[in-house]
Amino acid sequence: MTGCKFCAIEAGTARSHTVLEGGATLAFLDHRPVFPGHTLLIPRRHIETLPELPDELLRPLFADARRIAAAMEGGFGAHGTFVAMNNRISQSVPHLHVHVVPRHRKDGLRGFFWPRTRYADDAEATEVAARVRAAIEAVP
Repeated sequence: MTGCKFCAIEAGTARSHTVLEGGATLAFLDHRPVFPGHTLLIPRRHIETLPELPDELLRPLFADARRIAAAMEGGFGAHGTFVAMNNRISQSVPHLHVHVVPRHRKDGLRGFFWPRTRYADDAEATEVAARVRAAIEAVP
């Protein structure tokens, strides 16, 4: 896609520090990492969000995300990983990408990057769960 930074990386016309080249995927270091080793995994084909990802790319994308997460612990020395994906909101490049961030005990990162709340009570949680289930059932 013209103008997409990640498509330019995939095409080899933009610089990156590649860490994995899969048949359907490409992984490279984030240029503004949360911690050293922070990796971005993309489908080689331009797809903007997870809901648009075709079924045939689900397995290669998430198999490679799993492989990178395991490598962060097994070979990179991380104690764990944070694996995340944004869709539209906070998606700085409109090309689907999975963040795999190496984590170390007491690294200073606290849970998610946003404030957490609680449901007022069990009734509110039950109602929200029902709304989410209904929304899931409505997706083709």
